[in-house]
Parts: sequence; C-alpha cells; structure tokens
Amino acid sequence: MTRRGDETPEDSTQDGLFPDHQGDYRDSDHRGDDRGEDRNVALDDRDASDTSDTSDASDASDTSAKKNDRPEPIFDIAWGPLLNRYRMRLSFTGMLTATAFLFLSMSSSLLPRGAVFQGLVSGAAAALGYMLGVAASWLFWFMLSKEKRRINERNHSWLWWGPLGVIAAVGSIVMLRRFRMWQNEVREMVDVDPLGWSVYIVVPLVAILVFAMLMLIGQGWGLMTRTIFRWLNRIVPPRISAVTAGALMVVLTMFLANGVIATNSMRALNTVFAATNTDTKKGTERPTSESRSGSTDSLVSWESLGREGRSFVAKGPTTEELEDFNGSEATEPVRAFVGMADADADLRENAELAAEELVRAGGLDREVIAIGSATGSGWINQATVSSLEYMYNGDVATVSMQYSYLPSWLSFLVDSERARQAGVALFEAVDAKVQELPERKRPEVVVFGESLGSFGAEAAFGTVPTLSARTDGALFVGPTFNNELWQEMTTHRDPGSRQRLPVYEGGESVRFMSDAEDLAEFAEEHPDAEWDRPRTVYLQHSSDPITFWSPDLILERPDWMEEPTGRGTPDMTWLPFISFLQVSADMAVSLDVPDGHGHNYVSGIPVAWAEVLEPDGWTDEKTEELIPLLSRS
Repeated sequence: MTRRGDETPEDSTQDGLFPDHQGDYRDSDHRGDDRGEDRNVALDDRDASDTSDTSDASDASDTSAKKNDRPEPIFDIAWGPLLNRYRMRLSFTGMLTATAFLFLSMSSSLLPRGAVFQGLVSGAAAALGYMLGVAASWLFWFMLSKEKRRINERNHSWLWWGPLGVIAAVGSIVMLRRFRMWQNEVREMVDVDPLGWSVYIVVPLVAILVFAMLMLIGQGWGLMTRTIFRWLNRIVPPRISAVTAGALMVVLTMFLANGVIATNSMRALNTVFAATNTDTKKGTERPTSESRSGSTDSLVSWESLGREGRSFVAKGPTTEELEDFNGSEATEPVRAFVGMADADADLRENAELAAEELVRAGGLDREVIAIGSATGSGWINQATVSSLEYMYNGDVATVSMQYSYLPSWLSFLVDSERARQAGVALFEAVDAKVQELPERKRPEVVVFGESLGSFGAEAAFGTVPTLSARTDGALFVGPTFNNELWQEMTTHRDPGSRQRLPVYEGGESVRFMSDAEDLAEFAEEHPDAEWDRPRTVYLQHSSDPITFWSPDLILERPDWMEEPTGRGTPDMTWLPFISFLQVSADMAVSLDVPDGHGHNYVSGIPVAWAEVLEPDGWTDEKTEELIPLLSRS
C-alpha cells in the first residue's frame, strides 16, 4: 500500500514543460501529489465500505431490484462533466486571443464581402488567434520555474471562463453591427447592394463551424506533438524533449505541406484544370481567317489552343465594326496564340512557335505588334487588345502563349516562375523576328500584361532604361508584389508621393494611374514635367488587393494604409496579422466588384493606351465612345 508522500517525486514519462490539453500546463510533482491523494481517498473509502457491507446488503438488493425495473436511457450522457472536461482541454489564453481576432476580423476591408465569406474569414481568424495564443502561453510558462507554473491551473476555473464567454457574446453582437455598417459604406462606394439582416445569423454560424473544424485539426496536431514529447521524455530531459518535439512536428508539417501534400495537390489541380482546358466557352467558334491562330492556315491546331486561347482568337472587333467606329476602311487584326500540349511543354519552343505563327499570320506587316503575357491559364483581358485594334483601325498584331493550366491566383501562389520564363521567352522570340527586318520597316513593339501577366511581361527587362530601349511602350495592369520593376519604382518613389499612386523620377518615363482622371490630373499639377517616348503606364486601382498584398503585412505597417484614400476606396487601419488576413481575403473577391474597383479593369485601359502611344487622330472623345464597347471577356 502506497501512502501519501511515499510516491516518487518525479514522473519519468511526463513533465509540466509541455502543453497539456492544448496549452495548459501541469507540473509532474504536482500531478504526482494529486495521484497520491486520490489513492489515499480511494483506500479510505474502501475501508469504510468494508465495515458497512453486512448492514447495507439488504438495502443494496432492494435498490438493485428497483433499478432493474427502471428502463435504461438510450443516451445516458452527463453533459455537465462532458463540457467541463472539454473546457479543460482548451487554453484560456488561446481562447482569449481567438476572441480578439474574431472581433478584429470584422473590421473594415478594401472590398465588399458576403455574409458566408465573412463567416469563413472570421472562423479562420479566430483559429489563427487561438494558435498564436497557445504558442505565446506555452513559451511564457515554459520559461518559468515549476513552482510558478502551477498558478496556470487557475485557467480551469469558471470564474475566468464565464466573463470571457460574456465578452465574446456581447462583443460579437457589437462587432457584427459595426461590420454591417462598414460593409454597407464600402458597398455604397462601389455601387453594390447593401447587406441585409441575415448577416447577424449567417456570419456567426459559419464562423463557428470553420473554427470548430480548424480546432479539431489543431488538436490532432497537438496530440501528435505531446505523444512525441512523452516518447522523448523517457531518454532526454523534459525541456529538451519539449523543444525537440515541437521542432519535429514543425519540420514534419512543412515536409508534408511542401512535399507530399503540395506535390499531390499540384498533380490533382493540373489534372482538373487540364480537363477544363479542353472545354470551349459557349459562343466560341473556330476562326476562318488566316490572320487568326487555329484556322485551317495556322501552324497550330484549334484544339491545341486551350480554353482561353480559343476564346482569345475567336473574339475581338470585326473589320465591319472597326470601320463603323472609325469611319474608314479597316485592316483585319492579327491574333496569334500558342497553347500547351501538356504540362511539361517546353516554354522556349512554344515561344518560338508563337513567333513563327505571328509571322505566318502577317503580324510583321502591321503598324503595331503587341506582345501580351497571359495569366496562368492563358487568359487575356479582351479590353486590352480590343482597345489597340480600335485605335489603329485593325492595323495591330497581338501575340501570346499559355504556360500553365492553373488559373491566375493559383499560378501566382505556386507557379510564378513559369510566368517569368514564359514572358522572357516570348519577348525574345518575337523581338528576334522584328530585328530581322530593315529598321525603317519595323513595326512599333509594345508589351502588356495584367495581374500575373504583368509580372511575366516585366521579366524581360531588368531596369526602366532597358524597358524603354527595347520597346515602344508598355502597359502593366494590376501588378503584383512579385513585380520587380514595380517594386523598385514604388520603393524608390519620389519623396512626398503616395504608395497607392507613386511618382517615379518626376514621371519622366513611367507614370501610375488608379482611375481615368489620374494621368490628366498629374499633367495639370506638373505642367513642366516632360513625358518622353517611349512611355510606360502602371494601372492599379487603389482598392486592388492583388496589387497591395504582401507577406510584410503580417508585422509591418505599409505606407498606403497611412495615406489619404483614393476615390471609391475605404480607409483601413493596420493591425498585426489581421490586416494580412483581411487583404488576403479581399483577393478572393477582387473580381466580384464593378469596373474601376478591386481587380476589375476595363475603362482605364483605353485611357492608358491613348497616353502611352498617342495614335494619330485619336481623341479623348473617341476614348469615351470606345469604353462602352469593351469587356474583359
């Protein structure tokens, strides 16, 4: 029989240095004392029961008989103890930070959101807050002595959890009201219908479901970590076991995410989007003109162009539409495109094929050659190409190529290197064909790209002087934080200019615009500023999360959040982690807004092209007439 005080002071398999039940800590000595007390109580109870066995035998038999006559409940669940046990598995600090992140996730954002999407964001924010709270709590208690770590047991008291529950409930109601108010202000700016009362029901329900799901994943991760800790604790000191177990789980998670999971996920995604690539959009018909890729005269088959490539070559203004707009005889525009035969296609070979296709279609005989870098799946904004075709009455040749099956946002995250390689290969291949012509017969060469395409289009030029020397103009729409030239100019912008709308070297070669009025306003404010040819324009809406997203948002306040907001742009306050999450969430809805906001670009494109190229006979009135005729797809 073991009496109190006789047990070993240290449990060799456990130690209070590692999280017990998601962030709470128990000291092994303290735990050992509790077990000793429990055993003594059990022994005392056993002795008492032995002395009363005879006298209570008849009562016990009567009670047993009565119990047997009573039907047993199907679900005999003691909800009170069950909830209490689950509460003890949670970290108070983690739930405190989860509540704070939940509130902050409903702060103002760049773009309007629906109730369901906000529920997803709030649930993810709360889970992130819980994770950070548990990590901070673990680090804090890990650094204290065992005696001081015992005070963490107070986290299991209802006196702490009760007020937190009240704060969470009341705070959620207040923040939901403010969220609806903020969202409706943003929706009014972008001319979108206001949120209804259902937001008060939908957001909490979705947030709870998402938070619960992520918590289960996190608790599974924590269980694996504690298991590794207990194994290690048998052979190495507790503190070393704790740090090693955590490090091993982090390495294992990164290995799975970057290796097994990432590889299989990319393979699955490529399979899915490769199947989508074989589809043809409704209303898309094979062209018959020799000026288009995919025709019977083309070097590439109609089937090989891919879904977006077929749409690109099949659309655009006809010669009749160009003549009606310009009032003179039009030339049929050239649209050359090369798709991907398979996921491992050689980008350099495809770029050379695209250049050959451009030559075959008569592209070198046009006044302007536009080299466009597409998004991952081959998508090109029709407004960008159609604007040039209207401005030059069809005397334009546009060439592009596909380099991925993935849509732009996925390519941006996992496949941006292929965008860079494709941009460089395509420009070099086309430029080589142009350089073979006599200098006086060479057409003007411009480059363009949108979103990830702007990154690819920039890639062939390391500096602004190189861009100016090798092209006759450039238009980059909705640039990303990966764009090296854009980053260089934004970082080293002229003192006093804004990050949302920077001025670089007085606007001598490159200028930035957020909406149609910006370039004209800059010229009025700086009448002495010269804008030499060739010209480059960056078109970036001040509410575009694709442009202003950056990992630096996690811990660093960007200048654009401290600047005066532009037209139709809400004000945002920087908060560590939260602002990163908010802008990341806005990226997912960046196209679900009208033109002129977010990542939706149409009306600003012809304005930019007119300033970059200054076509003969083109006027501002023609630009206004053209805008209603344009669309993204």
